[in-house]
Amino acid sequence: MKRTLLFLSTFFASMTFAQDCSDLFISEYVEGWSNNKALEIYNPTDAAIDLSDYVIIRYSNGATTAGSDRAVVLSGTIDPYDVYVAVIDKRDTAGTQQEAPVWDSLQAKADGFYCPDYNVSQAMYFNGDDAVVLAKGSLADVDAETAQVVDIFGKIGEDPGDAWTSDFPYTGAGVEVTKDHSMIRKSTVLLGETNPIISFFDPLDQYDSIPATIQVGGLTQGNWSTLGSHTCDCAVSSVNEVATIQTSIFPNPSTGEFFVNGEFKSVSIVNSIGQTVAEINNNTKSVVSFDLGSKRGVYFVKVTNNDGSQITKRVIIK
Repeated sequence: MKRTLLFLSTFFASMTFAQDCSDLFISEYVEGWSNNKALEIYNPTDAAIDLSDYVIIRYSNGATTAGSDRAVVLSGTIDPYDVYVAVIDKRDTAGTQQEAPVWDSLQAKADGFYCPDYNVSQAMYFNGDDAVVLAKGSLADVDAETAQVVDIFGKIGEDPGDAWTSDFPYTGAGVEVTKDHSMIRKSTVLLGETNPIISFFDPLDQYDSIPATIQVGGLTQGNWSTLGSHTCDCAVSSVNEVATIQTSIFPNPSTGEFFVNGEFKSVSIVNSIGQTVAEINNNTKSVVSFDLGSKRGVYFVKVTNNDGSQITKRVIIK
C-alpha cells in the first residue's frame, strides 16, 4: 500500500494542468482480434511535434506501477492538426498464436510499428482491460516514475475483468465497449486526461465505441475506416476552418431524425460497421434532414463541401 500511495503521489506531482489544445492526446484506441492493436495520437496544436519526447506506457490488469519494460519511446513527428498511428509490430506472415500477424488492412494504416518482442517491451500488448498512458519523458523517467502524464486511457489501478463496460459508474454489468472495439475520441475533447487518480473511468463519456471487425460477404474484416484522421474542435486553424464552423448537425444526440446545416455538395451517413445507410448528392439545400427511426447507435456524417474538401462528424441516435 505504501508503494502504491508513493507512486500515485509522485505521479500526481508530475502532472501539468494543460490548457485546451496545448498538447498531444490519444484520439483512437484499437483493440481488435488477436494482435490487431493500434493507438492513434492527435496533435491539436498549430506546430509540428517531435514524438521522440513521448512514451506509451501500459498498466496491465489493474497494476499501479509500470517500468520501462512496459513502455516504448515513440518516433517521428506529427504535423499540426494531424495524427500518428502506432501499430504493434507483428508482421511475420508465418507467425501464430501470440506472434500472429497484424492484418494487412491495419498495417496499411500504420505510421510506425512498435514492440516486436514482448520480452523487451509490452507497451503495445494491451487488451480491453489495460490502462494506457501517453507521457512525456524517457524510459529512465518511466522507471523513476517522473514521466509527465499527457493522457490516460482507462483507469490506472482498476482491473475491470475482460473490459470496461457501458455502465456508469463501472460495475461490470454493462456491455463491453473496450474489448474487440475501436474507441474514437469525441470531437469536443480538447486535451488529454491527466489525473491518474480519477474515481471512475466512463469510456463512453469521451469516446465513441465501434466494433473492431465487421462481416462483409461472409468474411471478417477489420473496421479501421476512422483510423488515420481525427475530427477535433481544436482545428480552428486548419484548411477546413470555415466549412467546419458553418456545418452543423442538430439535434445531436437525436431520437431518430436530425438535420445537417451548411453549404455542401453531398452528405452520406455511415454506420459503425462502414455501411452507407443514407446519402444525398448534388445538394441544393442549406438544410437537409435524415430519419434513421429507431436504429440506435453511432453514425458518421460525411460532408463533401462545394470546394471538394470533406468533413466527418458523428451523430448519436439514442
